[in-house]
Amino acid sequence: MRASTRVAGPALLISVYFAALAGLVAAIRRFFPDLAHWLPFGGISALSSTHTGDLHPETIDALQNTAPINGNFEALTLAFAITGAVLLMVPISWVYFITTRSKKIDLSFAQTMIVLPVVVAGIATVVQNSLALAFSLAGIVAAVRFRFTLNEPAYALYVFVAIAVGLAAGIGALGIAYVTAIAFVVINLLLWRFDYGADLTTPFFAFLTGRGRDDNQL
Repeated sequence: MRASTRVAGPALLISVYFAALAGLVAAIRRFFPDLAHWLPFGGISALSSTHTGDLHPETIDALQNTAPINGNFEALTLAFAITGAVLLMVPISWVYFITTRSKKIDLSFAQTMIVLPVVVAGIATVVQNSLALAFSLAGIVAAVRFRFTLNEPAYALYVFVAIAVGLAAGIGALGIAYVTAIAFVVINLLLWRFDYGADLTTPFFAFLTGRGRDDNQL
């Protein structure tokens, strides 16, 4: 495993990247107000304001006739959502390159991280607020056997964050995806920088776990 010491440079680059994304959104809203109408934000507020009540037959019938969470969620909004999801996954892929313990980068996995939220965003847009489509999707997923093997258990975290980003983008909550991506990047870089849990013989962890230096060598 490479020494986790020089993290200041990558952290600064990633911080500038996230700040540039926020600045780009702010610029669109200020200078292109008509275009800002199609930005995929506010999906969580619209979702929370939709009261479904108990799942009685009448309620289910009403949901089938309900418009999507975002009534204006059309092709242009989906294009913005997909673009935003991809842009948010780029620094997350950088974190994978920085923190991976493998000497060779898994190119297929790195590219999957970028593409996966695009697919999830499209699916989320199709099935949002539709029980029939959601159950159909569940049946399709249950019938498919995924053969993608993760080389390390930690890779599953990248799959989950890609799904979270794609899902948030697909329901028009790109702001949630933005915060999630930042939190994921910061936490992973900090854990990698300080090798959290690598040495349990430090005074704090020795007190916490009751381990001694000899125990760490077993």
